[in-house]
Amino acid sequence: MFNLLSNNAPAVRLLGSKVFLRPSDRTDEKQWIIIREESREFLEYWEPTWPADATTSAAFRRRLKKFSADWRDGLTYAFLIFRREDEVLVGGITLSNVRRGVSLSASMGYWMGKPHARKGYMAEAIQLSLGFSFDTLGLHRIEAACLPSNTPSRNLLLKSGFVQEGFARSYLRINGTWQDHVCYAILRTDSRPGIAG
Repeated sequence: MFNLLSNNAPAVRLLGSKVFLRPSDRTDEKQWIIIREESREFLEYWEPTWPADATTSAAFRRRLKKFSADWRDGLTYAFLIFRREDEVLVGGITLSNVRRGVSLSASMGYWMGKPHARKGYMAEAIQLSLGFSFDTLGLHRIEAACLPSNTPSRNLLLKSGFVQEGFARSYLRINGTWQDHVCYAILRTDSRPGIAG
């Protein structure tokens, strides 16, 4: 166990068979810039509008500073996803909008670099982050949402144990346009792949 309210993001490493997750640090800058830039066209359709300097050192440092502060404050837990065999950065997964009290919930978002999509990395990263959410953070509910047209992400969430709960009109501003989203959630008590419910 670690102190969730310490001044720095703890040295957390979540290990799977194909990937491991850990908070970003300064040594990730080069890999992060490369994977985000080479995946720009692949990712821009599904993400908020990228700023002009989206794949620069300044952008990376801004993200690192914000994620470190949010981790310290218990608001967001952002992880990068690395392939275990060679420690290549393949994507990211974030638990944000963490709510305590009577809710004990958070929202999950994720991205995968284009060269690494459809290889099972994200499915494992989701399971690792759910274990962290439920077992370490003590949360009860994790929510996720995706565009109705994002069939791979919808299927991934269902295979990961999430249940489709609804449809949110103009839910998030994606690539400059307010977009409808399909809403999913998983509870601590729900069954997950390889885990008895």
